[in-house]
Amino acid sequence: MLAERGFRVVDTDERGWKVRDADEWIWDEERMSALLTSAEERLFVSGCVPNQGRFYDRFDAIVLLSAPADVILKRIATRTSNPYGKNEADRAAILADLAAVEPRLRATCTHELDATQPLDAIVDALVAIAREPRR
Repeated sequence: MLAERGFRVVDTDERGWKVRDADEWIWDEERMSALLTSAEERLFVSGCVPNQGRFYDRFDAIVLLSAPADVILKRIATRTSNPYGKNEADRAAILADLAAVEPRLRATCTHELDATQPLDAIVDALVAIAREPRR
């Protein structure tokens, strides 16, 4: 919906944005740096990786979309665009990540949005954040 409103959007969960580092996926730092250097217009970047904090000083805002665990699991169970989260091991990993990672994301974000709101409301809030003066 952000792209439909004319914004440039990059989903770093798509192929090519991450590289394997030991036992985890991280952003390809060279590619991410090139993206952020070339971005002249407002850019929305989505994704969550261990090395994202290295880029925080290059973002105008860091937004956490949060929802209760039961809502997240229900959405994952019913989505058709991605098979991740369909088995018990994946769901256990999601819950573990939520417990371990979300508090750290909350501590470092500039904005937190309730992702249980209707999608239009979330997009409106993201656009409003994008229109705030740059930091």
